[in-house]
Parts: sequence; structure tokens; C-alpha cells
Amino acid sequence: MPTHSVQTAWGDLVRIPDPKRLVHLQFRRYAGCPVCNLHLRSITSRRDEIAAAGIQEVVVFHSTAESIAQYHADLPLAVVADPKGKLYVEFGVETAPKRCSIPEPGRPSPVASGQRPAPR
Repeated sequence: MPTHSVQTAWGDLVRIPDPKRLVHLQFRRYAGCPVCNLHLRSITSRRDEIAAAGIQEVVVFHSTAESIAQYHADLPLAVVADPKGKLYVEFGVETAPKRCSIPEPGRPSPVASGQRPAPR
């Protein structure tokens, strides 16, 4: 796998893969996704245990850095903004109907209208 250096929403650089530790790379929906946020809280509650095992959490959102800051300013993980979905394509993460089943607040469900979701 080629090495990627990606910038987090906070301006730090993260290497994927990291030669010094394992990387748990998570591709999430949009920054305000309630299901994603619930899961991230459970990971955050175990961050000391995860770090002690030599694992770095890297979370990629199909959202802008501004949107991420609105929902995750206090998240103690490496969070990457990927509003155009470039990393999703590079890593072979495809759009699926289930990914779109919970629309962003104020937006109609792309699944209901048969559309592919637009970047957020």
C-alpha cells in the first residue's frame, strides 16, 4: 500500500500507514451523523486502552473541516476532512444505500430520491 500523508482538520499530518504503529482507519459519513458520533464516543472512551495497544485512530469524514469543527472540536482523535471523497475512492470505499439511510439534518434522503449523495 502506498504511504499517504494526510492533514487533519486541526492541521496535523498523519501517515497512513504509519511505520511505527497500527492505524485504525475509519471512513465515516458526514460530520453530523448521529450513528457515527455515537460510535466515536465509544472509541473515545477507550482511547487510553487503544493507544496502549499501539493503535492510532484516524477518522475520515465526507465533510469539510468547518463542518467537522462544528461537531468534533473536542474529539481527541486524528480527524480528516475529505469533502470531495478522494480518500474514499483511493481506498475503495464505495457509496452504498445504507450509507445514505440517515440524511444530514435539513437534507432529503438521497436513497428516497434515487440520487447519489453530494459531498458535504
